[in-house]
Amino acid sequence: MLTPTVQGISFATVVVLVTAAFVWLLLPFYGAVLWAVILALLFNPLHRRIERRLGARRNLAAMLTLFACICIVVIPGSLILASLAQETTSLYSRISTRELDLALILENFHRALPSFIVDGLAVFKLGSFGEIQTRLTSFLGEAAQTIATRIVSIGQGTAQIFISLGIMLYLLFFLFRDGPRLAATIRKASPLSDHHTNHILGKFSEVVKATVKGNVIIAIIQGAIGGIAFWMLGIEAALLWGVLMAVLSLLPAIGAFIVWGPVAAYLLISGQYLKGAILLAVGVLIISMIDNLLRPPLVGKGTRLPDYVVLISTLGGIAIIGMNGFVIGPLIAALFFAVWSLFTDDQIRSQRGDK
Repeated sequence: MLTPTVQGISFATVVVLVTAAFVWLLLPFYGAVLWAVILALLFNPLHRRIERRLGARRNLAAMLTLFACICIVVIPGSLILASLAQETTSLYSRISTRELDLALILENFHRALPSFIVDGLAVFKLGSFGEIQTRLTSFLGEAAQTIATRIVSIGQGTAQIFISLGIMLYLLFFLFRDGPRLAATIRKASPLSDHHTNHILGKFSEVVKATVKGNVIIAIIQGAIGGIAFWMLGIEAALLWGVLMAVLSLLPAIGAFIVWGPVAAYLLISGQYLKGAILLAVGVLIISMIDNLLRPPLVGKGTRLPDYVVLISTLGGIAIIGMNGFVIGPLIAALFFAVWSLFTDDQIRSQRGDK
């Protein structure tokens, strides 16, 4: 007869194997599951208000919240992606047909540079301007081609996108309807203590809300302002640059400046002083200040990680799993700090108890 210890180890092994198999089964649609959970957390306050007004009609409350989520997130996001695909493809077509001559633009930029800047660049031994021009033109052309190829591949995977979207919305409905029950079940099933379980689940919810509600909203606002400024100044592919600024705004210490800064410098050096001054003023006084003004109320000091941790974890997450990594990377980092904080507290309590 098997001892309880052997039975316990055997059952724990079965639990781990079955759980790993279930996670492996969900991997093809992990993005849909991830964003269903994220949207459920973000729209949970709205759902609770709707549910209180409708009483016991949980299905209707979940359906109304899901409809609000579609109108606020899904439809605008789809329209932006469609416009971005069209603009990116058009830009790549103009570059490939030489309608937009990058070499000529760089040549004009070089002629407008003051002599002391040209002499300063020579110190870095980057080669002659012709070599720099060739490398930069090649890089920009390859970048445009890569972006256009990605956009086309996304368009070709329309069926996969619709399947993932359908799974996300279907799961989101049940998360709205049965979310509290599911959370209670997870707490009961957790092998950790109630204190540890509640702390980790609370940290998970806080970080997801802070990362998406705070960082993404700030990034969208910065990208939108930058894109509108580019469009009003007549700069090519304003939507593309706006989306790029929004993405880069997720990274601390890099931000949207890496896009609007060089463009403002080009406008000023090329003699377009009014446009350059306007873009510089928008970048410094509005885009750069938005982060300082909106991050404290949206993110909160209690859930913030050090900037260097956010930068490294975000870049690591994006490098490993793609764009979803901008959420998963900081989430893993935050859970890492939360778990080690709990471990440290337990060790301190244990040492005090020993004394």
